[in-house]
Amino acid sequence: MVDLESEVPPLPPRYRFRDLLLGDQGWQNDDRVQVEFYMNENTFKERLKLFFIKNQRSSLRIRLFNFSLKLLSCLLYIIRVLLENPSQGNEWSHIFWVNRSLPLWGLQVSVALISLFETILLGYLSYKGNIWEQILRIPFILEIINAVPFIISIFWPSLRNLFVPVFLNCWLAKHALENMINDLHRAIQRTQSAMFNQVLILISTLLCLIFTCICGIQHLERIGKKLNLFDSLYFCIVTFSTVGFGDVTPETWSSKLFVVAMICVALVVLPIQFEQLAYLWMERQKSGGNYSRHRAQTEKHVVLCVSSLKIDLLMDFLNEFYAHPRLQDYYVVILCPTEMDVQVRRVLQIPMWSQRVIYLQGSALKDQDLLRAKMDDAEACFILSSRCEVDRTSSDHQTILRAWAVKDFAPNCPLYVQILKPENKFHIKFADHVVCEEEFKYAMLALNCICPATSTLITLLVHTSRGQEGQQSPEQWQKMYGRCSGNEVYHIVLEESTFFAEYEGKSFTYASFHAHKKFGVCLIGVRREDNKNILLNPGPRCIMNATDICFYINITKEENSAFKNQDQQKKSNVSRSFYHGPSRLPVHSIIASMGTVAIDLQDTSCRSTSGPTLSLPTEGSKEIRRPSIAPVLEVADTSSIQTCDLLSDQSEDETTPDEEISSNLEYAKGYPPYSPYIGSSPTFCHLLHEKVPFCCLRLDKSCQHNYYEDAKAYGFKNKLIIVAAETAGNGLYNFIVPLRAYYRPKKELNPIVLLLDNPPDMHFLDAICWFPMVYYMVGSIDNLDDLLRCGVTFAANMVVVDKESTMSAEEDYMADAKTIVNVQTLFRLFSSLSIITELTHPANMRFMQFRAKDCYSLALSKLEKKEREKGSNLAFMFRLPFAAGRVFSISMLDTLLYQSFVKDYMISITRLLLGLDTTPGSGFLCSMKITEDDLWIRTYARLYQKLCSSTGDVPIGIYRTESQKLTTSESREIASQSQISISVEEWEDTKDCKEQGHHRSNHRNSTSSDQSDHPLLRRKSMQWARRLSRKGPKHSGKTAEKITQQRLNLYRRSERQELAELVNNRMKHLGLSTAGYDEMNDHQSTLSYILINPSPDTRLELNDVVYLIRPDPLAYLPNSEPSRKNSICNTTGQDSREETQL
Repeated sequence: MVDLESEVPPLPPRYRFRDLLLGDQGWQNDDRVQVEFYMNENTFKERLKLFFIKNQRSSLRIRLFNFSLKLLSCLLYIIRVLLENPSQGNEWSHIFWVNRSLPLWGLQVSVALISLFETILLGYLSYKGNIWEQILRIPFILEIINAVPFIISIFWPSLRNLFVPVFLNCWLAKHALENMINDLHRAIQRTQSAMFNQVLILISTLLCLIFTCICGIQHLERIGKKLNLFDSLYFCIVTFSTVGFGDVTPETWSSKLFVVAMICVALVVLPIQFEQLAYLWMERQKSGGNYSRHRAQTEKHVVLCVSSLKIDLLMDFLNEFYAHPRLQDYYVVILCPTEMDVQVRRVLQIPMWSQRVIYLQGSALKDQDLLRAKMDDAEACFILSSRCEVDRTSSDHQTILRAWAVKDFAPNCPLYVQILKPENKFHIKFADHVVCEEEFKYAMLALNCICPATSTLITLLVHTSRGQEGQQSPEQWQKMYGRCSGNEVYHIVLEESTFFAEYEGKSFTYASFHAHKKFGVCLIGVRREDNKNILLNPGPRCIMNATDICFYINITKEENSAFKNQDQQKKSNVSRSFYHGPSRLPVHSIIASMGTVAIDLQDTSCRSTSGPTLSLPTEGSKEIRRPSIAPVLEVADTSSIQTCDLLSDQSEDETTPDEEISSNLEYAKGYPPYSPYIGSSPTFCHLLHEKVPFCCLRLDKSCQHNYYEDAKAYGFKNKLIIVAAETAGNGLYNFIVPLRAYYRPKKELNPIVLLLDNPPDMHFLDAICWFPMVYYMVGSIDNLDDLLRCGVTFAANMVVVDKESTMSAEEDYMADAKTIVNVQTLFRLFSSLSIITELTHPANMRFMQFRAKDCYSLALSKLEKKEREKGSNLAFMFRLPFAAGRVFSISMLDTLLYQSFVKDYMISITRLLLGLDTTPGSGFLCSMKITEDDLWIRTYARLYQKLCSSTGDVPIGIYRTESQKLTTSESREIASQSQISISVEEWEDTKDCKEQGHHRSNHRNSTSSDQSDHPLLRRKSMQWARRLSRKGPKHSGKTAEKITQQRLNLYRRSERQELAELVNNRMKHLGLSTAGYDEMNDHQSTLSYILINPSPDTRLELNDVVYLIRPDPLAYLPNSEPSRKNSICNTTGQDSREETQL
């Protein structure tokens, strides 16, 4: 074996230990060569060039020195003229020779020497191989003319009094000033200075022309009128201003020729300068100016970054932003990469906005533009996405880059970002406030299906209003609706509040009820000092602390409210302070709080909160005493908290034991094991023990697991909820989650059918396969067959989502055209179907369920125009589809982001109301319906007390439906349309009683045919057809009568019957049962609206839907947090004990 050590070569001598300690001594013997770089800059010429030209600061100093020399030479010329005595005579020698003192000559020679030396040096340094280019430059020629004669006079003393046109140095000073400004901009890195440069050049050119003319006229008139400098100035101003008084005129031909030459120069030079200035001014108007640093440091401003600015977006932002009193002194700087729109320019010229809004054309990705907007000094930056683009993902990517650029440039500037797709939200999680459009949209549309008009409720809450809309209307519902629309969410610290300070140490439900009864405010949530999370209705066990932040709904915030009867209020506070019992009120306090309501402290039976009504006592108890309401306790008693109501499922309570076992095996409660995107908030939901195979999710296709091919075959117990969308985006996941939340009773779960234009991907199917009764079908609302297959005939709600492919159109407001027409077709075919539509533009809401001859809608249109003229931000609120919650535009939620600048809690509260976030201990939004059994409660205040004392629910508003009052002409038209299908014989029999049925007839869903619009013509045609049938030949009487009768039946058939026959024929063709479809009447004779936080004495009416914030059922469970966490990983095989608790 070879010795490995012998093969290792020895170290060279230079790597010995001594060399390592003492250093390498043998580098001189190496072949290495030391190379020096940039040797060309070490020459004398390059060093001079670096000092005089290349270096910005030293070059600026040289330019400033040169500029000062030129001004000094001009000043010396003026001094020489003022010191000179005018000589007598008209000899031409006076033109060529002047009187110059020796000290003055010495100064001028010194200035000439320095100037000439500097000019030659700079010419040498800037020499590029062409000597004539340097010599024939105008500044070099002027320098030679003004400096060389003085230098020659040093060697030839007789030439010391030679006239030298030193005043031409003003043009050299102008040239030095331009170079100096350029170097100044390079040194301080100032941008966008073209306008300043051009103005400076124009002013300096004008001054040089005037100064040259003054000095030239004065010198040439030495042989004429002997004008002084002031007379020459007067003559030049009068001449250049084209006034020409004629009192001062040149006499010599030389001076006249000089004036002509100067006027020609002025006519050539000045228009060029003005043209360049005008061009730069127009360009600056297009791109906007600068927001000066001085203004940014002394004033407050916010920056709005958008990719394209539309007039609707601008007005929504400005109206909502400046609706708050403390923001009146703020300025809005708009940073947009596109040129200002004509409509936007017209609006920004209005004095109210021109003094507040500054438009800058630029990009947020450029630091120069961010510097122009003074982003680092801004109070906030709003970054909005362009929702009208076809590729919404690309729009989100642009928004993300803008957010990153702003955060990199101004790390301390608060960011308010609007994003479209939920999967892109985690890229901007560093932003202070984020609103994801599709998250809010789908969650709101989902809640619309179980809590009617939730979209209208949220829209009114996030809009700033004073509640003055509709107060001049003659109709009572518009006054109530408009006044209640002014309610907003406000906050205040409990110990600083007049509303809530007296409830310190009391339960939340006690404070909420009594604050509403006493002040009319609705306390909906709190935030603890040691917790950042907001809790909506934390329940009766939550005790109010002095440092709690209270969130309440009211017309205005407490700081802007005035209180009357303060003495009575103080007395009541003193009387209440005598008792501090832990659980019960004294008798006199109970009576004072109850008013005329009877007291029933014994009625503590467990009532079902999941039901839609408030139960009454039994029949036997009705005979003994009238229904009563228990008082709201100051501090909740453990025995009085009805945990059975909050945790039990009504569907489980009402089923038989066998059905209960089967239902428990079918559903479980837990967190969804799979989320389609990063950043989705986990929600406790009803889930399946095992996920459904993808083939079973297809509604209209049979597979090996089931053989159903339409919705009717499944035999669902509850009506369907159909969602018509273009694609199954990740945002659609937020539509399913609120409808499958754990607090929804199993018996009330509606099947969900997704009607998609494009097949969903596996990523989305993985997310929805764990939810019960969720299906999809590939089809379109344009196709009647697809609608019938997905079960539209027995659906409870039809949600039509705006399609991304139609959001952009050549004409902006035409983006909703296809959606509106499709929904109108649905409305005609299935008039009893509740259709909830999303539109791109709120202005298009007036076309929903459109009736051309509906006088009531026309009256509402006039009311909308009046409210818009008054400056209302909610002019569209009186449109019936919006008031009823049947139409919604996501752009109406833009104000949520704007309000967050003043109310930083609004996004969190909205997410809790919509179920997008689930905070432990926080309640959820639900609703209950007032039936005949509930009318004994009578008023909203008694309902408030009933809910707070029994279930701990907090009501926040009412959804009311009432009959629509029709005018006489409308009722006649409706009656004429409803009687089209009456036969001729019946028409004659009912001719006398027709007028009696006008007010009882129902208005049809669609307009009648053309002839039905003219009842008189139709009646005459019927009579003519009848007479014609009676005069037929006798030999074929039966046949003729049969044919005529068939023709009359076809003629008398209404449009409603034609549509019904069309649907029935298609259902028969598809093999579907027609039992579920009948001729459905619409609800034209009714109108619906929302009353947010109505007054306590508001009377309850039949079919009122009350919005409730119900406490979290899991908040009353011991160790609820561990059970929640355990259920995340055990959704498929949960412990039976945990299922029993939940």
